Amino acid sequence: MEHAAGIVLAGGRSSRMGTSKASLEWHGSTLLRRVAGLVQRAVDGPVVVVSAPGQELPALPGGVEVIEDAREGRGPLQGLAAGLAAVGDRAVAAYVSSTDVPLLHPHFIRHVLAAFDDDVDVVLPIAGGFRHPLAAVYRVTLADAVERLIAEDRMKPAFLFDECRVRRLDDGALLADPALAALDPGLDSVLNLNEPADYEAARARPGPAVTVRRFGALSRIAPGGAQPTIVEAATLGEAAAGAGLALDEHVVAALNGDQITRDPEVPLVAGDSVAFLAADAGG
Repeated sequence: MEHAAGIVLAGGRSSRMGTSKASLEWHGSTLLRRVAGLVQRAVDGPVVVVSAPGQELPALPGGVEVIEDAREGRGPLQGLAAGLAAVGDRAVAAYVSSTDVPLLHPHFIRHVLAAFDDDVDVVLPIAGGFRHPLAAVYRVTLADAVERLIAEDRMKPAFLFDECRVRRLDDGALLADPALAALDPGLDSVLNLNEPADYEAARARPGPAVTVRRFGALSRIAPGGAQPTIVEAATLGEAAAGAGLALDEHVVAALNGDQITRDPEVPLVAGDSVAFLAADAGG
């Protein structure tokens, strides 16, 4: 398919959480920083974060755009309308995510995007028997229909689904993908953190299993030498610590063989491979 965008709805203050979910800590980063980074890894078009009016956001990955929702407290359709309008001339479809899904895996996003084609307007996961409109793919030309529903005060995503072509992916359709079945067998990609207890339980989970390698001089100063090591790490900073390294100006990382970075907040997921190398004099 042509370029796919990513839209992350930052939301406003959560009455249940007592604060904005976007800024909640996640392994030295934040929920919004993590989810925006994961969406960015999975799409080939722009990534837009939709904030509530006046909302203060945590730091975001380079290249992620921020737009402000027109009105707060109007539900996901309001944010969807803003996001689709922002990417409408740069993509055919957009994966739309909430900010409270820290266990999201990029392969889940790619799988849902792969189910989008000329015959559908929405690809809607139905995992665990529940529809997940904030883990779905939308044709960007739906923006006008969404705006009309808002004007009619019909604010539930179900009203949109009644008016367009929807391809539904249940657990079986999602896990028919061998890679997704291996990397996210419980479909935790759609696990929302709605209550403080949800957040605490998810935060207490072991980090994703990540393969770490050290090259050059780093293989001589860190435990394990040059041998691949499996560590539990939700961020690049945690992976470095697990490898016995300090992620500073002397160390650079290659994520999955291509992305070169030393940003400790880069999100990691199950199946990732990180190679640490000594930075050169100009690095």
